[in-house]
Amino acid sequence: MGDNKQQTKRIFINDVDRYSSKHIAKFLASCVVTSEDEEEAEALASPEGEPAFHVVGTVPPSSKGEKWDFLREKYESPSSDELLQHLLECDVVVYNISESATQQQVEEATWVLTALHNEMPSFKSQKLFILVSTVMTWAMTKPQNPDEADVLVSEEQFIRRRPHPAFRNHHSLEKLVLKLAKGKKSKLAGYVVASGLQYGKGEDLFHYFFKVSWLMEFPKVPIFGQGTNYIPTIHVSDLGGVIQNIIQLKPRPKYIVAIDNSRNTLEDIVQMISHVLGPEEIQKLPPQEAIAMKAFKPEELECLGINLRLETFIINDFFNLSWTSEAGMVENMYNIVQEYKDTWQLLPIQILLLGPPAVGKTTLAGKLCHHYRLHHIKLKEVLEEKIAQLKEIVNGPNPENISQEIMTAAQTQLGNIHKSMKENQGRLVDRLLCEIVEEKLNSKPCKNQGFVLDGFPKTYEQAKLIFSDVNVDEDAGKEDLALMSKAPAYKQAITPEYVFALDASDDFLTRRVQGLAENVAEKKRYTQDEFVPRLTKHRQLSGAEETVCDYFDQIEVHPLHIEVRTDDPQYTDIMKMITRVVGPPKNYGLSPKEQEEQDRKKEEERRQKQSAEAAERKRRNEAVLAEMAAQYEDWQKNLSEVKRQESEQLEVQALPLRNYLMKYVMPSLTEAMVKCCKIKPEDPVDFLAECLLRQEE
Repeated sequence: MGDNKQQTKRIFINDVDRYSSKHIAKFLASCVVTSEDEEEAEALASPEGEPAFHVVGTVPPSSKGEKWDFLREKYESPSSDELLQHLLECDVVVYNISESATQQQVEEATWVLTALHNEMPSFKSQKLFILVSTVMTWAMTKPQNPDEADVLVSEEQFIRRRPHPAFRNHHSLEKLVLKLAKGKKSKLAGYVVASGLQYGKGEDLFHYFFKVSWLMEFPKVPIFGQGTNYIPTIHVSDLGGVIQNIIQLKPRPKYIVAIDNSRNTLEDIVQMISHVLGPEEIQKLPPQEAIAMKAFKPEELECLGINLRLETFIINDFFNLSWTSEAGMVENMYNIVQEYKDTWQLLPIQILLLGPPAVGKTTLAGKLCHHYRLHHIKLKEVLEEKIAQLKEIVNGPNPENISQEIMTAAQTQLGNIHKSMKENQGRLVDRLLCEIVEEKLNSKPCKNQGFVLDGFPKTYEQAKLIFSDVNVDEDAGKEDLALMSKAPAYKQAITPEYVFALDASDDFLTRRVQGLAENVAEKKRYTQDEFVPRLTKHRQLSGAEETVCDYFDQIEVHPLHIEVRTDDPQYTDIMKMITRVVGPPKNYGLSPKEQEEQDRKKEEERRQKQSAEAAERKRRNEAVLAEMAAQYEDWQKNLSEVKRQESEQLEVQALPLRNYLMKYVMPSLTEAMVKCCKIKPEDPVDFLAECLLRQEE
């Protein structure tokens, strides 16, 4: 087992933090040896199910938060000597320069190739050096017979290739690889892979078109230039497959063009992205607008401006590729869009809010839409929008631009709406109403970002009309109905994932409505004459044999019941509860302007907080100083009182001694001092002592 693992090929890939290298590394790391690949399994000497490759690579030091679990080892900004040592430990060195026109990557790859070539005599076995370049080194190549229509540039003509001016260094490095790493007995075998513009797995160069389509930022997706140029492309996973085949097969041709079998123009690609993901229309703008809009960098525009139709045969005739997107972007756009959504975690969040009038559904829906960047679906607005849309089609200024089929359908639907409203006192029958709501939920914005349904559907039947995926025939048998009731099918694409049923007591709701201004109550239909019947109708529907909550319980989307107990206009606690259930937002986040505004607000809040904290500190300091001053004043008063009391006590204690001295000591001492003054002895102190002693005797 140990020997087998030693013979598993070790592959180095540079700059694994970049889009292309990351997905190539992931692809190669996921390759395993299977029993179907007996020859490859024998060559790799790996047991079935074991990794076919051990992938290592360089990553920047600033990417510590990234997960590199597909790498066996990662090297953060190694020195030249460290990098060379790591390369010498590998069987295959893949250097990817396909993503950048900058000189740095090309210089690094040139140094690596030269260093490996110099170390070649010390190699114990043959190593592969695979340079992943770009078809931009073919950008200026003309067909041999340019006068003939639909002539393709053949892969066999790679010696004639002419690079785009910005990719001349790439072209020079390609030639160096073919020069230094050639010869059957050479211990350094070299291959050049001219990669088409890469797509898939979240996108890179084409990401702008996907993003603006998903966000629906513009009524038409912008395309910069005429878009009639043909773009050679390849799915990034298929590029990984090409490299895998080179490693395992070591084909005789050393120059390989890696593109899919498509012949798509830029306009074809953007139009299909817009059709599947966006507003379904495109708008052609001058190329300079891309720079002004910060949509693309100049070097990216150069790549998108390539006009080249290549004919390949090596990967089709010699390689055993399990294609992800053989037919190209346009033919596989639905799968590519799903990859894009999965990679970016752009998953629609679908929420339904239920509850009685005045419980706060609309306010809460607005907050949820702002937090998750969803679309607020209000029944009244949806109806008004649909009617206006139909009138625009029927009575529009340019009817010649609308097909007869669309015109007839619009006239029929508008007529049915008017007829229903006339027969039902301004209301639509459930069938028409639910058709319009279902159409809205199936719109691109709702399917991309998601929605919050505000208080509709209200009944079990309405929920079934919108979300049920089974049309129950009136003549269906009891067994069929029983089967459907046990496991009802529903339209997952538009059915809410989360249902929150708000509720509150009638007294609470009545007090809330009574506290509203008269004009607000009239606008929201919360006047006494309107609110009470609405509340009564809601309670009746809630007590029905089958309710809207019962429908969602049956399809196992269990509603969460939330009691609104306090009159909190911000719904802080309920928002916390709902966001905890739903989880974090699943979108791109804020736009640059919104991010700037949020940063400004955060900075303003930070300054206000600092000012408040400084004012509080100042207040506390002043309070402490005032307290200390008061305490010092009290201490001084207490000290003065203590001194006074001590003085009085000393005087009281000294009184007996004073009386004794005045009666017994002072007379004798006075007499002795008078004598001393008269006689004036040489030693007055000794004289006084003798006088006092004689008096005592």
